[in-house]
Amino acid sequence: MSPERGTEAGPAGGRVRLRRLPHGEGLPLPSRATEGAAGYDVRSAEASFELGPGEARAVATGFQLELPAGWECQVRPRSGLALRSGIIVPNAPGTIDPDYRGEVKVILRNLSGEPFRVERGERIAQLVFARFEAPELAESDELGETARGAGGFGSTGRG
Repeated sequence: MSPERGTEAGPAGGRVRLRRLPHGEGLPLPSRATEGAAGYDVRSAEASFELGPGEARAVATGFQLELPAGWECQVRPRSGLALRSGIIVPNAPGTIDPDYRGEVKVILRNLSGEPFRVERGERIAQLVFARFEAPELAESDELGETARGAGGFGSTGRG
């Protein structure tokens, strides 16, 4: 792949470079199913395998990313797989940092009571690209007051 080829990410047009690995040959690169889709579908680059009930596995995608500084790539489940087959990304959203250069892998877990066959080339997850801030963290003895205060989980009520 030539260095100038890449996938456009986000409204500001940050360029994300992809490097296809030998075991990813013949597979489509990540792509959006529709023009309005936020996520880029990614596929399994592994030989077909069975994911047993309760089993988790890191699944190879056959490519590496080079993200611009200040960008992350979030790995998210595909809703259809989750609803119909119980196949989730347990650490969703997983984060790929801009300084990571290894192969993108997707952790899949089978929540169903039945084995699930993952075919080579099957869409297994989606990638969503986002800018992020890295603020300086400053320890303090006091924090500003708010109406909510320390109220957490469910403190604002239902409905």
